[in-house]
Amino acid sequence: MVKHTIPRYPAPGTHPHGTVPARWYGAVSALPVISQRPGWYKVRLATRPDGSTAWVRSADVTITSTPYRVVIDLATKHIKLLRAGKVVMDAPAGIGTVQDPTPAGQFFLAFFEQAPSPGYRPFIIVTSAHSTAIGDWDGSGDALIGIHGPLGSDDAIGSSGARLSHGCIRLHAPDLLRLRDVPAGTPLTITLTRP
Repeated sequence: MVKHTIPRYPAPGTHPHGTVPARWYGAVSALPVISQRPGWYKVRLATRPDGSTAWVRSADVTITSTPYRVVIDLATKHIKLLRAGKVVMDAPAGIGTVQDPTPAGQFFLAFFEQAPSPGYRPFIIVTSAHSTAIGDWDGSGDALIGIHGPLGSDDAIGSSGARLSHGCIRLHAPDLLRLRDVPAGTPLTITLTRP
């Protein structure tokens, strides 16, 4: 976790190039470490463009760990939750349509947010992924990909998943609740084929 707004570096020991904020959309920045060198961590960033990374000084961050990993397979329209490498949940998911696809890549769970209406129930997990088709959703200035409830599409999601969203991942409410204890910063892989 980022303790305060800190400098970001293109490589260890170089001059800083921008900053990493302590908070992103009001939530604490919990960024996954993807590489390290003595005194340095390479972290995945939540900002556009997707896949952005930066090096930060190890003294500027607090390190925690998680046994979890989330994998969304766009080909099978399923979400898997892994704990210590073991699949503990495999559930159907509503994914983006052909016009508004869910982006593939390496991301992370950025923060949890209270559901804005009952259809999202009971919370939204905001990810570091951004829509490739939408630049501004509902005047927010961005189009973040979230994992949330069905928004009335339970029947459409069914047991095999469906293409029905603007890029977000829709789950049956009981499946969403199984993600409640997965912490921010957990790696998220969105893939077109089974990993």
